Amino acid sequence: MGLFTDAYDLFCIAPIMILIGRLYYEKEPDSKKYVIPPVVVSTMVAIALLGTAIGQLVFGRLGDKIGRRRVYGLALMIMLLSSIACGFSICTTRTCVLVSLGLFRFILGLGIGGDYPLSATIMSEFANKRTRGAFIAAVFSMQGFGILAASAVTMVVCAIFDRASNLSANDPTPKEADLAWRLILMIGAIPAGLTFYWRMMMPETARYTALVEQNFVQAAMDMEKVLELPMSQIVEDELLSPIPSPYPLHSKQFFRRHGRDLFSCSFTWFLLDIVFYSSNLFQSHIYNQHLPKNEEMNAYRHAFEVAKLQAIIAACSTIPGYWFTVYFIDRIGRVKIQMMGFFFMALVFLALGIPYYEYWDKEMNKPNKGFLVLYGLAFFFSNFGPNTTTFIVPAELFPARYRSTCHGISGAIGKVGAIIGSVGFLWASNGQKETKTEEGYPEALGMTASLIILAGVCLLGMAITFFFTRETMGRSLEENEDDD
Repeated sequence: MGLFTDAYDLFCIAPIMILIGRLYYEKEPDSKKYVIPPVVVSTMVAIALLGTAIGQLVFGRLGDKIGRRRVYGLALMIMLLSSIACGFSICTTRTCVLVSLGLFRFILGLGIGGDYPLSATIMSEFANKRTRGAFIAAVFSMQGFGILAASAVTMVVCAIFDRASNLSANDPTPKEADLAWRLILMIGAIPAGLTFYWRMMMPETARYTALVEQNFVQAAMDMEKVLELPMSQIVEDELLSPIPSPYPLHSKQFFRRHGRDLFSCSFTWFLLDIVFYSSNLFQSHIYNQHLPKNEEMNAYRHAFEVAKLQAIIAACSTIPGYWFTVYFIDRIGRVKIQMMGFFFMALVFLALGIPYYEYWDKEMNKPNKGFLVLYGLAFFFSNFGPNTTTFIVPAELFPARYRSTCHGISGAIGKVGAIIGSVGFLWASNGQKETKTEEGYPEALGMTASLIILAGVCLLGMAITFFFTRETMGRSLEENEDDD
């Protein structure tokens, strides 16, 4: 439910920015009417991702220092309170709303960032080696349902407000829409609140208690309580390895033993997030094809249609991709799935990029099923590929005393890639000389060059995976730790 809430909070922002644009940019000139300037959208996205990166570093380290369970509850509490606070963004003037919303989104990002390394680490330390990949992938797959829930809640709230408002053509954006987007954000606190009790009642993981705190008796008692089995039936194939002499995180010994793993986990996550979060490149193309013009819809209908498209993509490509990984990851392994995902994503970007101005751009003003299918395939092979495996592998490769720290480092470097993908490529893709520059963007590379670069990023990710990523399928966490 933590990952469910993470996805809800991160992905509900697209239709919410539609409502904010309709409310606070209604009096702009016709060419900019209802449209939030790209610099504002980019800043709002980057702020949440920056908070997530910092949260991954801080909470990942705290998870190794003071225990997974204690920090897990703190991260959830931050998510819960900041979700509510986002809805109470101060005042109703444009500047004040955007600044306060950005502040609370940053704090929300801190909580979301903390949830990433702790969820993966806790699940990996509770699972057995034969089904560990499927269990961690199942935890991560809840992001797909979080995206679907964000879309569904947005559609329901907008439909209710639309029905109750009885809007006229002269008033397409009523003041009540200011309440609608706040309500959507605050509903994100409900799943976090429902799981808080169970997080507080959950015992510390046995591996942390035994290998870090060196309290074997308490670890055995906790596992018997969790699984309701005697200890003799709980051990995998052998008892936990003896505690080696600890070495500091920044020591030569750590980098000799685990430097390659940290590089491969961090760099592949960085490359993946550049590509995954650059999906914004396609949104204007999708919206132009499948949505009526802004002037033909009221504020609620506009947000409803954007959320509906988001729900269709989640149901048809995102969620199936996650569950393909759940099924296959302990059968064919992490490395093969990650390489396959990068490879097919590269093919999709080349198919979109090379003929973009000669074919796809000319078809922009009418529905094109081929473009939508390729867009969906990019998400499918991202999730049946590196988006899921980069979350799993860092939770399996590192020693227990540094496991959540290294997962947090990998994820934080990934979020730097996310900022590059969602902000940098969004700007780079617009404004080629021979095409019309979108409003608010400087002259830049254009879509063809941007998409071909993204294909190259995917191929680089495949190469890094092949040469540097170790397979963890079928191996216990202690076997992975002891492998030099």
